[in-house]
Amino acid sequence: MPSRTRRTVFALTVFFSACGLAGMVISQKVGAQSSDDESQFRDSLKTFTSVYDVVAQNYAEPLTGDMPDKVIYDGAIPEMLHTLDPHSSFYDPKAYAKMKEDQHGKYYGVGMTIQPQLINGVQKVVVIYPYEGTPSYKAGVRPGDIILSVDDKSTDSMSSEEVANMLKGPKGTHVKLTVSREGVAAPITFDLVRDEIPHPSIDLKEWIRPGIGYIHITQFQETTGREVADALDGFGPDLKGLLIDLRNNPGGLLTEAVATCDKFLKKGQVIVSQRGRAYPEQTYHAMHGNGGKTYPIVVLVNHGTASAAEIVSGALQDHDRALIVGETTFGKGLVQTVYQLSDNTGLALTTYHYYTPSGRLIQRNYNGVSLYDYYYNHDQPQDNKDREVKLTDSGRTVYGGGGITPDVKIDTPKATHFQEVLMSPLHYSFFNFARHYLADPNHKVTRDFQVDDRVLGEFKQFLGSQDITFTDQEFNGVLDWIKTNIKAEIFTTVFGQMEGLKVRAAWDPMINQALTYMPQAASLEEAAEKLDSQKMVTAKNMPAGTKTE
Repeated sequence: MPSRTRRTVFALTVFFSACGLAGMVISQKVGAQSSDDESQFRDSLKTFTSVYDVVAQNYAEPLTGDMPDKVIYDGAIPEMLHTLDPHSSFYDPKAYAKMKEDQHGKYYGVGMTIQPQLINGVQKVVVIYPYEGTPSYKAGVRPGDIILSVDDKSTDSMSSEEVANMLKGPKGTHVKLTVSREGVAAPITFDLVRDEIPHPSIDLKEWIRPGIGYIHITQFQETTGREVADALDGFGPDLKGLLIDLRNNPGGLLTEAVATCDKFLKKGQVIVSQRGRAYPEQTYHAMHGNGGKTYPIVVLVNHGTASAAEIVSGALQDHDRALIVGETTFGKGLVQTVYQLSDNTGLALTTYHYYTPSGRLIQRNYNGVSLYDYYYNHDQPQDNKDREVKLTDSGRTVYGGGGITPDVKIDTPKATHFQEVLMSPLHYSFFNFARHYLADPNHKVTRDFQVDDRVLGEFKQFLGSQDITFTDQEFNGVLDWIKTNIKAEIFTTVFGQMEGLKVRAAWDPMINQALTYMPQAASLEEAAEKLDSQKMVTAKNMPAGTKTE
């Protein structure tokens, strides 16, 4: 059988598997499909195969190469799933492997983030930063290094994904990496030994103020609950308040959102409920609880906070355990179960809706909305008159049906046109300036480095060399932001990614504003504790056998 025919048969097999699994899940445990439904389903599949056969036989261009796979993987299956909801999705073998890697929070390789960039008009694959403690970091690979070859194979015309796949491999194996570096005449070659590369979901944990801890959770993966516990242990008994940053956290594993909430709630408190047609309703409780360790918590969210991150925000808000500040969250209240199909493909099918402890459904309306508008142009509710009303433990009003509404609104600063130009992929001005600045052997950077007038003057000259024009008003209007980004990129290169993140966090206006609400969070925590004490006293004084609802 020709390889093209085999690919076509395989693609169609995956398509029919996906269709069959979707039908099976819908009908499972809620009664078998009627004979009429089954007949209609078979007729629909016959219609699809007939359409595909006509296309394959008569389309103006032959379906050669990867086109049969694209018709199925990029066309038929995604469109079938998107008619159900925006979050049911299909993973081809590459995407499925990447999804599993992200969930595990580790892989085997050399430990670096890379991306394509235009260098003198030619696209190259560039190191953004090596992860601290990894083989690439220990060997001296630096941000801005241009990858010329891997194991003597040129990376010209390669994508960053192709280069990344070459750098990955079994633990203990060697890989030869050759890079060029600004300010160094000859290429630099590294002999790297692949190792397990942890990819933590908490990329920054630090004392952001005396007694106030800060953790930034980027996603919820298999290690997140343990990472949160480790961060809290690291802060120790001196922790007097906590800022949890969930901005742009897309979610992840529900179990890890539950494990995270378990560190802050009382044992037995409800965290989240999930309800669907195919499976029984399931309610998750705090199994261990916070052990009586209480302190004010502020959770910072924005429009990019979604799914599992909304579970955490909603549970802490409903139990009056944290003050939620920022912007209304994304509004994803659908839970996907991932089913492995043939040949390491996967189907993420919506099987549940989730509800916060007060009974809120967080899912935003998606009927009649295009996928683009759903993800990028969704309008946040102007008022709450049409949203479901629920109450927190202390009787505060909260709303469902459109994400988590913060207790205190803090807007994301709007970028100016000049800022957008500097950050655009066409320029990557701060990243490239750091590489340029550090190529000068006269520029010695210590931890007390500050972006002074001399450094700003060099930055302006660099922008001129890149044909970036600006006015003094544009430059001075975002001066603190410019200084922060210059310092952060230079610190990332010299001292590691963590130090660059610390520089940005110290400046971040949303973080600084969120910290001012720690006293309100403390008042909320005190009120919740007082209410719990009153409930315990009331329950203790009730006659034996009395039931409460």
